[in-house]
Amino acid sequence: MFESASLSHRIEKAAYKREEPKLRQALLNAQYDLKQNGKFTTLILIAGVEGAGKGEMVNLLNEWMDPRHIEVHGFSEPSDEEKERPRVWRYWRALPPKGKIGVFFGAWHTQPIVNRVMGLSSEGQFDQEISEILRLERMLVDEGVLLLKFWFHLSRPQQKKRLHELEKDPVTSWRVTKNDWILFKNYDGFAKVCEPFVRKTSTAEAPWLVVSGADARYRSLTVGRTLLAAMRERLDDKVVPQLPDRTPPLLPAIDKLNVLRALQLDQDLSKNAYTKQLEELQGRLNRLFRDPRMKQMSVVGVFEGNDAAGKGGAIRRITGALDARAYQTISVAAPTEEERAQPYLWRFWRHIPRRGRFAIFDRSWYGRVLVERVEGFCQEADWMRAYSEINDFEQQLAQHNVLVVKFWLATSKEEQYRRFKAREKVAFKRFKITAEDWRNRKKWDQYETAVCDMVDRTSTNVALWTLVEANNKYYARLKVLRTMADAVEAALARIDKPKKSRTKKDRVKNGRK
Repeated sequence: MFESASLSHRIEKAAYKREEPKLRQALLNAQYDLKQNGKFTTLILIAGVEGAGKGEMVNLLNEWMDPRHIEVHGFSEPSDEEKERPRVWRYWRALPPKGKIGVFFGAWHTQPIVNRVMGLSSEGQFDQEISEILRLERMLVDEGVLLLKFWFHLSRPQQKKRLHELEKDPVTSWRVTKNDWILFKNYDGFAKVCEPFVRKTSTAEAPWLVVSGADARYRSLTVGRTLLAAMRERLDDKVVPQLPDRTPPLLPAIDKLNVLRALQLDQDLSKNAYTKQLEELQGRLNRLFRDPRMKQMSVVGVFEGNDAAGKGGAIRRITGALDARAYQTISVAAPTEEERAQPYLWRFWRHIPRRGRFAIFDRSWYGRVLVERVEGFCQEADWMRAYSEINDFEQQLAQHNVLVVKFWLATSKEEQYRRFKAREKVAFKRFKITAEDWRNRKKWDQYETAVCDMVDRTSTNVALWTLVEANNKYYARLKVLRTMADAVEAALARIDKPKKSRTKKDRVKNGRK
């Protein structure tokens, strides 16, 4: 793959001068058509060998097109804020909206490659990171992002020559650092890792284009032509973006089991018993969140449920046990214009808390497989693939010590009706009941089916669903508090576990080899 890119591809100066103005004009037209169209994002990944012209290419794109509508992000070592969140958080946060062009310089591929070359990760970890990258890129493409990946390559002699040329010229000497020469000395190590990486991550939906970096005119025209062709093809509707359904079909359960109808929704609990246990459980949760180990993890609480099931009341009993500075409540409604201009999960990624903090989602990313599915707000392919995307999202959170605790609060249809009518009669509760709530109620059976499918497909070992019998609001609130406290306590215990198994005797005792 890299051999052909090592050849000395060259473009004569006269030929470049003839084509460059036409290409610039065409690219600028495509950029403004994209801005006017506003239906998709163009995201360009720039990667490859040091000294191969990556930075020059990024600067050239800004020169050729309107820089006001190009968002360039160069990713170096993650900041302290970024280290406290999952690895891809900073890339999600930097995604440009529809109608714009984004350029990522040193994106999600960089750190896995460097770690593998430097021996900081195993082959198994590297393969796992490759799988995560493939899933991320597939999700972006499925969301309509035009993803273009350019790998700039130089052979070892070409790189050495290029670095010397840049270093000798006073105008460009600043481009070459000690780190560049350190990387050059490890050229073979990088080549051994990078070539299979590029091959494995070059897919039908997001292939790598390997570009020879030896000649500036050649690489400029190659990237410019490729970018123009891809944008024009999408803008002119020559290719309609496909939203493939990679998920097995949803079929009724053979045993006809309905997890919601299996719940005993009416649970006995007096107000006196509730008041006593509430204080105990809130005290327990408060002590857990003041535990020093909380600085090594964060918590995400997800609250879904029937309308008027008591989500708000349960959330208030949790926040009542916490320091107001340590949590954030995110109430999720219909997406804003800004949010519609981004891939679906973007608006949830940006609210992932840093370590030591708690984010509570009142409604969440599960809207795609619930309300959007039932109301027809998205295509079937969108919500069908959302199950695997959500599971992958929560898996990434768990791998970064983010505890995800999910609740579905369930009431009977009769209890919901009683609460709806009661809300209409109380002046300070009338805002809680809307025409949309009554409209949703007419689709009770469809929502019930969607919830059962959601629980079946997204209750995983890293993010289990807790079904809460909510006809008795006192019982529901205590179950939520108890479940949350149990989950936090177990997560804190897992943080301690590696420290306890230091000696061989301890490892055997704990069942570790």
